[in-house]
Amino acid sequence: MPDFLVVGGGVAGLVAARRLALGGRSVELLEAGSLLGGQMQRHTLDAVVLDAAAESFATRGGIVATLLADLGMAEDVVLPDIASAWVFRTDGSAAPLPATGVLGIPGHPLAPDVVRAIGLRAALRACADAVLPARVGADSENLGALVRARMGRGVVDDLVAPVVRGIHSRHPDDMPVESASPRLRALLAERGSLAAAVRSVRTAAPAGSQVAGIRGGMFRLVDALKADCERLGVRIETGVRVDGVEPGGVSVGGRVLSGQVVLAASDPTQPAPERRRLTLVTLVLDAPALDAAPRGTGVLVAAGAPGVSARALTHMSAKWAWLADALPGRHVLRLSYDGDPADAVRTAMHDAEVLLGAPVGGLIDADSVAVWRPVPIRRGPRADGVHDIGEATAGTGLAAVIDSAERAAQTLLGDSRSPETRDRMVQ
Repeated sequence: MPDFLVVGGGVAGLVAARRLALGGRSVELLEAGSLLGGQMQRHTLDAVVLDAAAESFATRGGIVATLLADLGMAEDVVLPDIASAWVFRTDGSAAPLPATGVLGIPGHPLAPDVVRAIGLRAALRACADAVLPARVGADSENLGALVRARMGRGVVDDLVAPVVRGIHSRHPDDMPVESASPRLRALLAERGSLAAAVRSVRTAAPAGSQVAGIRGGMFRLVDALKADCERLGVRIETGVRVDGVEPGGVSVGGRVLSGQVVLAASDPTQPAPERRRLTLVTLVLDAPALDAAPRGTGVLVAAGAPGVSARALTHMSAKWAWLADALPGRHVLRLSYDGDPADAVRTAMHDAEVLLGAPVGGLIDADSVAVWRPVPIRRGPRADGVHDIGEATAGTGLAAVIDSAERAAQTLLGDSRSPETRDRMVQ
């Protein structure tokens, strides 16, 4: 029997299985579906394989880049175009996102791009942050309350909320401060203002973009993880639905498989977790009016903005040079929606024209996919010894999921040596 049974073949499960195998343990990975990758899906549009879901990763901490380097993919990491994204505001107008912010929180509230985005009155209110005592808002549990207390509602509604909604699929009032930016609260106390804290976060960040991608598509990470797991002897089985989970193994169709369980999927013995549906619609267009990228790399939409139901638009072929090269003369747009919009492609075509302020031309190809995000986030170890990993534990974002899976696997190995040391021992 294997030392470990990893249930779930998404990125978290693959990362954990790989790390356990690098530690010299025998591992079996069970995936209920026919494909690996979980939320990291792919589809073929206009004869090109594209990401259907995640198309970039956060560079903070170097977590994803380190894994890619370990997998021999360092040269495939690419940065997006430097053009700014825009925000579509509650009054139906659009403006470029300010350049020096963290999740929409401005580092310089009176900078011209901030004033353009939120208006002079809201920018002046945000300046009060500089004279408020550091204790104001310091105990706020969520990001929205913190920013509202320090900088006012205008910054939250027209900057922070669209950015957080577009990136994390949550309202800032539902996002713990530490999940948004782990050092923000401490830096507020240290620097005395939220704007100064934001500037410190930006200064501490590595030079370059806050996000990056993989040439050819993020789905290539799944292929590389699968190949490396197989190289290390991980047994991967797809189409295997686990019926029951216990500390010493799992049940599958009436038979029991033994091994220490790492759960990277929903526990079938527990009530189904509450989840939110997001719909991602990808359009391939013949649209000369978009050649100039009128909204840079995309648009984040303020809640309640008129005339559209999308919460974000990414101009994929403007953002990623490799994609523009793969589809010359075409434009690729991705629009995201809460829930399941009626007539998704038609809705996306309409919203794209409104958000981009330009005709989107002829539709060449299109597809829509559903992505499910867990609402509750489980914290702490389980009493039964089963180890939970994945988005439900780590939160959203590839970096968080990978980091959580790596840490869990290292804990299970009971080995304080660094991952690099174990890599050398196995390889």
